[in-house]
Amino acid sequence: MSLSNAAVRDIETVIHPYTNLDTFRTSGPMIIERGEGIYVYDNGGNRYIEGLAGLWCTSLGYNEQELIDAATEQMKQIPFTHVFGGKSHERAAEAAERLKAIAPHAASKVLFCGSGSEANDQQVKLVWYYNNARGLTKKKKFISRQRGYHGVTVASASLTGLPGNHRDFDLPISGMLHTDCPHYYRYAEPGETEDEFTTRLAKNLEEMIIREDPETVAAFIAEPIMGAGGVVIPPAGYFEKIQAVLKKYDIYFIADEVICGFGRTGNMFGSETFGMKPDSISVAKALSSAYFPIAAVTVGEEMYQAMIDESKKLGMFGHGFTYTAHPVGAAVAAKTLEIYEKRNIVGHVRALAPRFEAHVQRLAEHPLVGHARAKGLIGAIELVADKKTKRSFDPASAIGAAVVAAAQRHGLIIRPLAGDIVAFCPPLIITLEQIEEMFAAVHKALDEVEHRVTKEGLRAA
Repeated sequence: MSLSNAAVRDIETVIHPYTNLDTFRTSGPMIIERGEGIYVYDNGGNRYIEGLAGLWCTSLGYNEQELIDAATEQMKQIPFTHVFGGKSHERAAEAAERLKAIAPHAASKVLFCGSGSEANDQQVKLVWYYNNARGLTKKKKFISRQRGYHGVTVASASLTGLPGNHRDFDLPISGMLHTDCPHYYRYAEPGETEDEFTTRLAKNLEEMIIREDPETVAAFIAEPIMGAGGVVIPPAGYFEKIQAVLKKYDIYFIADEVICGFGRTGNMFGSETFGMKPDSISVAKALSSAYFPIAAVTVGEEMYQAMIDESKKLGMFGHGFTYTAHPVGAAVAAKTLEIYEKRNIVGHVRALAPRFEAHVQRLAEHPLVGHARAKGLIGAIELVADKKTKRSFDPASAIGAAVVAAAQRHGLIIRPLAGDIVAFCPPLIITLEQIEEMFAAVHKALDEVEHRVTKEGLRAA
């Protein structure tokens, strides 16, 4: 295959995350040149539905003029100033006010940063800082979940429960624990009801806390719907039972809303969809519709007062980034939150969700699909070699990646996840007609790969 000049330049200069760096030298990159609405265009002029909203993030689609104007105007006014040492700018307060007003808990303040990874890294530091302020110097361990995804910094990758983020990085660091993944389809015991399954998971969590010593366990972090871990939607009652355990042992509860926040599940936050009552949330991605890197952590009043006490003792709050509350990012975030409200994006998602969810569920009828799941405008299918036994394909067959490649040939960009799971997460502005177009491409892709599976006998055990 002949590679374009742009592709060759890319190969020789850029490190690509989540990419096989060896095979990439031969295959080269797909160069995306522009976008409009839910569509992106490559450098060959081909149009694609961006069926994963970039990386779960471009909620308002591409070329949204109000966001472009917000960034441009802020660039002209002041492209950068910082918030260290008491300095600030108006956009920081505006973005914080808007986020506080819609947060699914009693947020007192907002601490900005640049990415979801940084947000969850901050969560770890803040909880440690808070417990030191309270004199609970042993209460430092974090519990997350197997298959959970919380980022790629040293601390946030340790919270992440995916082996690919740990292998040969010497992770996780000590004090980072992983409890059960609430994926009923994969992890329920034979004959176990969903209620029995969630009861068992809550029991296992409590046993872990007791085994570790409750006086050493500080916090529990969870995505409302697991994203990169497979779009795992928890069974009814799961979080209610988990939260009862956390409350019993004075464990701080963090909702990682980086993917689920800002309308994705049919409520402003996934916490509302699943009855979660967090002490804090982490947000990023759709906070600015991904038009500018910005993320945030919400801080409750009790933690804020502890931070004030520590500042008195130490002379300052010794944390922050050069780009904390970057004025352009804050301006874009404030405008994004304004758009969600004035265009009733949550109402739009609720109106479209039944059609989207029905399309995903209908895919369960396909010979390749063992399980289909969706909530709001996020969903996934799990591909299996045997529907009855749930047996997976040989990983070497790369069936999930094959479906994604076939979908791309039919004008749809989606993403393969570990375990031959294919995820769907279009921009929230998608229309009913575009949903039809999207799933027509999915069906074509599945049929193509099913033909190959049958022809090559890839279902053989």
